[in-house]
Amino acid sequence: MNHSERLAAFVALGQRLATISTDELTGLAARARNQNAWFDLPNVTAAVAGIAHLLAEEPLRHWAARYPAEPTTVRQVGVVMAGNIPMVGFHDLLCVLLSGHVLLAKPSADDTVLMTWLMEELVKIEPRFADFIKVLPRLNAADAFIATGSDNTARYFEFYFGQRPHLIRRNRTSVAVLTGQETSAELALLGPDIFQYYGLGCRNVSKLFVPEDYDFVPLLDALQGFGGVLNHHKYNNNYDYNKSILLVNGVPHYDTGFLLLTRGAALVSPISVIHYTEYASEVDLVDQLTDVAAQTQCVVSASGRFAGSVPFGRAQAPGVDEYADRVDTMEFLAQLP
Repeated sequence: MNHSERLAAFVALGQRLATISTDELTGLAARARNQNAWFDLPNVTAAVAGIAHLLAEEPLRHWAARYPAEPTTVRQVGVVMAGNIPMVGFHDLLCVLLSGHVLLAKPSADDTVLMTWLMEELVKIEPRFADFIKVLPRLNAADAFIATGSDNTARYFEFYFGQRPHLIRRNRTSVAVLTGQETSAELALLGPDIFQYYGLGCRNVSKLFVPEDYDFVPLLDALQGFGGVLNHHKYNNNYDYNKSILLVNGVPHYDTGFLLLTRGAALVSPISVIHYTEYASEVDLVDQLTDVAAQTQCVVSASGRFAGSVPFGRAQAPGVDEYADRVDTMEFLAQLP
């Protein structure tokens, strides 16, 4: 297979996902939820749409043209995939295969149903990919590694993979910048950034930066349309538990009935909780964001007005060139010896 044939296969996969029938998607989501209760129909639907977005032909071709068409030497690249949201390992799969290397995949135990289905669909479109995709319990044969996990598992990965080329990702989360000048419509757009995937993704907003004396009422009102998250029993359980902790400990907080907001320095918050920190000036805000840049995946603001941010509502729709941890996976693969 040459580069253009590999690219054409991924374009066809994107078209397949964009036109998947409701019945097939419902059945796929049911199988996924049997394995992982968080992977309900809304989550799986969003993930499928997100991958179809990544594989839109024009931006995909433009992105791929920035890198070598063929590798100097074909390598076996082991990929340890996360499983916090559906098919989150797809971008690494795309990068490895499109660059012409062999994928040694270790899907998360929480996401084998969907990742297996996705790989099978790709092979149906281009059967020659069967020789380039190997799903393995161990990745000892890999020449290089890409791994995504927590800060703790990253240390494990460094120990075991450190002698070979590796790209290891750690805990990240996303934050929102608010000024108090946002309209109700703009604030409502922040809802998907918080609630999609029930807050489990690294692109989910878990922390707000607000000006001193910020009035939370407009924000809380704008988010009322997202109360359906309580219909998921695991989210509901998290909400009840975290609310009880805040009440027992007498921690001041805002409560929408399905989301808890409390002042907190921590960047990562529990499911159903959002932390916020106040800033005194734009200089203070920039300083605070700089301090947490290494742990931040994405910054969002209304219409993307804050420098370096993306608009509210776009955190969960990254382009194909928006790399996790802002490390260029394709460049890493192109430089393999």
